[in-house]
Amino acid sequence: MKRTFIPIALMILMVMMSVTAKSQVLISLLLGDKLNTGKIEFGLDGGVNWLTMSNTPKAKHLFDWNLGFYFDFKMKNPHLFIHTGVLVKSKMGTRGLDPYSLGNDTLDDAFTGGTVERKLNYFNVPVMLRYRFDSYFHLEGGVQLGLRYTGYDVFYNEINDKDDLRYMNDVADNYTRIDAGVLAGVGHRFHKGEGMILSLRFYHGFVDADRVLDGNQYYSAIYGTGAIPIGKAKAERKAAEKAAESK
Repeated sequence: MKRTFIPIALMILMVMMSVTAKSQVLISLLLGDKLNTGKIEFGLDGGVNWLTMSNTPKAKHLFDWNLGFYFDFKMKNPHLFIHTGVLVKSKMGTRGLDPYSLGNDTLDDAFTGGTVERKLNYFNVPVMLRYRFDSYFHLEGGVQLGLRYTGYDVFYNEINDKDDLRYMNDVADNYTRIDAGVLAGVGHRFHKGEGMILSLRFYHGFVDADRVLDGNQYYSAIYGTGAIPIGKAKAERKAAEKAAESK
């Protein structure tokens, strides 16, 4: 985990470049200074996920990434903040599953002995209360709501020691459109509370995700994230100039 978490800032920059078609992120970048005020901080956050599902035979953690934007609302107590936002690129799921019948003898034969990754795409909205210590470390906890928009089981099989075969089976309707659960984490802000924020969060769902199989299946995830304020310095400079002009 350390080897993945250390270069997270570079990963976020790569993620940003790879999803320029995401209008939400583009608008956020353009309007960053206008979304920051004295009581609200706006920025982009993203990082890596380790995902799995409970009560799923042979399930292993699926590694993926996330990207979104955030708002921190300052409260009267200078140590307290309300943290929210939207992860516009975020998955739930797992990997290491056994192949199942696809209703096609040719496909079933092709993926015999293979493996399946379950990738369910959600818009996730965290809402947390954050307490920041004088040392700029923080604790946070709250809820996360999710809205599913696509979902696939991705079948893989190796031929000659290579992942030569791949098939995507649409399973979105097998899983709940709405997810909800608890979210908690720890983090640290650099540059005396003005720079990048690194956080480690744990999520556990309390909605039975599978609409087809018997038994409760809940999502869980570990998030390693980095958050970068966008337009904050520009907004503060404009506020200072406005205050100077009014004198």
